[in-house]
Amino acid sequence: MPVSEGVPRKKVTTSHGRYYAERLAAERRKRVTIIQLLRRRKAVWGLRTSTIRVEKKRISKGEALAILVGTQIGAGVLGLPYAASKVGLIPAMFVLFGVMLLMLWTGFIVLKFSADMNGAQMSTIAQRVLGRAGGWLMYISIFIMSFGAILAYIAGMGSVFSSLFGINESLGALIFWVLASIIVYHGLEASGKTELLMSYIMLALFITVTVMLVPHAKKSNGLYTDLSGILSITGVAIFALGCHTVIPDVYKGLGSYEETKKVLVWAFLIPTAIYAVFMAAFLLAFGRETPQIATQGLQLLYGKLGNIIGNLIPLLAITTSYIGIALAQQSNNEEFVKLKRPIAWALTVIPPAAIYFAGVKNFADVLAFAGDTGDMMAFIILPILIWVVAKLRRR
Repeated sequence: MPVSEGVPRKKVTTSHGRYYAERLAAERRKRVTIIQLLRRRKAVWGLRTSTIRVEKKRISKGEALAILVGTQIGAGVLGLPYAASKVGLIPAMFVLFGVMLLMLWTGFIVLKFSADMNGAQMSTIAQRVLGRAGGWLMYISIFIMSFGAILAYIAGMGSVFSSLFGINESLGALIFWVLASIIVYHGLEASGKTELLMSYIMLALFITVTVMLVPHAKKSNGLYTDLSGILSITGVAIFALGCHTVIPDVYKGLGSYEETKKVLVWAFLIPTAIYAVFMAAFLLAFGRETPQIATQGLQLLYGKLGNIIGNLIPLLAITTSYIGIALAQQSNNEEFVKLKRPIAWALTVIPPAAIYFAGVKNFADVLAFAGDTGDMMAFIILPILIWVVAKLRRR
């Protein structure tokens, strides 16, 4: 007979009763342990690089495309024209489209493995194929990418604050870093919908700026070749085209491998075309004198109005990107390395600031460093390594 609520259970006195009670207790402990292990496993391998998430169980192809494009559009775009000015327009175009094709291929690799593993995230794929070392490689790659991005954003906002308010760049960078880092510590992250909305606002601003530059374009400004800056343009292009971490979420939302594959093609073609036009417009207008934060060049053409518009874009783009990437990395430090919030936060935001105030203040070159190291490892080398290892195992 079941024991009624409110009636105390009788103490087990027989050896059979004690055995039965011990078995029940052991089974309960086993279930709790399994649940804890599953939760821990989920936390350990859930590395993030973006706060954009797919919240709906089913999404349309239009929504899938918006998520992928929105993940790509960000502060990285602002460094493309300056990086292109180091090599010339034609070499920059070849690099941009070459990087796009390579990133599309590795995106297909991520999609294929994620689909085979029921929508597994990149970190889980790396762990299952490459072992625990794969998980650590993914963490280190994302850590380096985040470090470089945060450093570049601090440098960029120092320049923006200096242009807008006429203060010293280092002071402007310090003000921005303190305010943005406080937000990161408290975890006040925007929702995925908010980030996507901001991305499309910035996209509209990019198009507006491009139209403003067309009357000032001259072919002679961009028609030169200097391959000494090829590594820089490659790194910034990789940084600007990374959207691999949301591919598994998009696949689960669409529920179809073939449909996701088609959307993925457009998700790389559309931003690349926009980047190409944006990059060409600045290079043809400013040539080798293109500023590190491209839009700041508008002040030379449109005076005070150009200064406001030219700094409004990086103000929005860099602020949202800083908060998003820093929050993601802080979460990785808490969940993967099991650090407490204050230590995870300090490890995320203090080292890049220290490097900046030590004298590393070049926005575009630091973006190139992040792209050539962390992004290249996470979005190109690791997916290819996973593909090769899996193929060798099948043989």
